[in-house]
Amino acid sequence: MGRPKAPGEQARVRLPQLRLDELLEELQARLDAARGTRDRVHSLLEAVLSVGRELDLQQALRGIVQAAAVLVDAEYAALGVIGPDGRRLSEFLTVGISDERIARIGHYPEGHGILGELIRNPETLRLEKISAHPASYGFPANHPPMNTFLGVPIRVREQIFGNLYLTEKRGGAQFDEDDESVLATLAVAAGVAIDNARLYEESRLRERWLRASAEITHRLLSGSERTEVLALIAERARENTGAALAVVAVPVEHTDSLTVELAIGQEADAHRGRVLPADGSLIGQAFSAGVPVTSPDVADDERVSADPELVSTLGPAVAVPIGGKDGVRGVVLLVRPAGRPAFSDKETEPLQGFAAQAAVAMELAERRRDAEQIALLQDRDRIARDLHDLAIQRLFATGMTLQSAGRFIDHPQASERVARAVDDLDETIKIIRSTIFGLRSRDDAVGQGLRAKVVRTVGEAAPVLGFAASLRMEGLLDTQVPVETADHVLAVLSEALTNIARHARADRTDVVLEAHGDSLTLTVADNGVGIPPDGRRSGLRNMADRAEQLGGSMEVSSPSGGGARLVWRVPVGQPQREP
Repeated sequence: MGRPKAPGEQARVRLPQLRLDELLEELQARLDAARGTRDRVHSLLEAVLSVGRELDLQQALRGIVQAAAVLVDAEYAALGVIGPDGRRLSEFLTVGISDERIARIGHYPEGHGILGELIRNPETLRLEKISAHPASYGFPANHPPMNTFLGVPIRVREQIFGNLYLTEKRGGAQFDEDDESVLATLAVAAGVAIDNARLYEESRLRERWLRASAEITHRLLSGSERTEVLALIAERARENTGAALAVVAVPVEHTDSLTVELAIGQEADAHRGRVLPADGSLIGQAFSAGVPVTSPDVADDERVSADPELVSTLGPAVAVPIGGKDGVRGVVLLVRPAGRPAFSDKETEPLQGFAAQAAVAMELAERRRDAEQIALLQDRDRIARDLHDLAIQRLFATGMTLQSAGRFIDHPQASERVARAVDDLDETIKIIRSTIFGLRSRDDAVGQGLRAKVVRTVGEAAPVLGFAASLRMEGLLDTQVPVETADHVLAVLSEALTNIARHARADRTDVVLEAHGDSLTLTVADNGVGIPPDGRRSGLRNMADRAEQLGGSMEVSSPSGGGARLVWRVPVGQPQREP
């Protein structure tokens, strides 16, 4: 047995053991910290690699937001893309908020308050309490409560692309310098990934434009019809720009208006055939100026003359003129769905090249039509010359022979028959001469078609109405409708617009003229006070008489929403009734 230890010796033994425990705990803490740092660096590397692998821009942005939320352990994360004006957010991607709550909150933020602070001052911003910052002015209704905040700008080639916003670190903790450092590193990787995705998207878009141009060039060289080529141009432009609606408008001869010749996409039938003024409309502005004109939102643009229900789901638009130094032949209008980004200059450049191809299509169609017209006129001249030099001379000689032979016929009935035959030959010669005159004359005076006359009639009524009436026309109005019927249509239209100006007290009038099959229908509707039961009916009787004279009918009704609606319908291409 050894000597028992003194009390002092026992204390000296316990002290090293206590210090060793502390050292072990400290070592364990440092090991845990090192392991946490290692795990965080590993997570950061994984996030950088994951973001860098994505070439689709929208998927890359979504991956950046999700990676940011995981790296700093934030409950909510968002990425705001700064718009072309450099002052507002054009896109806003979120993580942590359900779609139902987003719907209750309403429109995405545009860049005010704390979000706008990072746009104005693109530097890292870390806050313990959002409401304490001078730029904060609260959240909208139904927005979840948020206190802690960390924001980092994303730069792409020395330009600010957007900002990462992180709020509510889990566990009630505050964002620290390590979170700030990790997020700044992710932002650098995000800038590279976004740039790569943009370049990839631009290359793919350029490839689509080249493929479409080659397709259209092939159609042009193969002699395809003008309408077919224009439809292909509009469809490819709509696909390549993500537009919901593509419209091609051309000028109406001898008027200050354009008519929608072609419409593809959302509500295309309602837009096709509309007549738009060259002064005051988006399409008219592009036509008059000869340069592309954009609109951030057609639903709130006074230059877009369409029914509110037709543009309520549409958003940004661009109108590109068709033509160049030799003059503008029309306008291509592209409209994106509501909420989509506005058209940028980079997107407008290939559209101008596409519009130039549309001008070539129109030019070739006009040259082909001119060549066909020249060939037709030459053929007519040949027929007229042959009729004059051969047929008339032979008929005249035959008539002279019969007239001479008649002197030697003693039988009264035979002599009378020969005389009638000579008279018939004279009448036939007159008919042929009239036919020759018709062959050598022009078919119609330029600008005298029904379509142009209707546009002029509606335009002349604008000062009396106090506003421009909406006009839409469909069908072969200039070729299918007889002249007499066209005169009645113009008279009825003028009378209807005059009645609206005098009695309806309306601020909107819609005119629709349609030629489908063997029927011509004129519809005039307004949102005024309607037709009083004790009002004068002489004008309505006159319009109804015109319809009956042509074998048609007229209906007048008062819609449930107010106003009046007149439907005047007559047959075309059939024998007309006598008055």
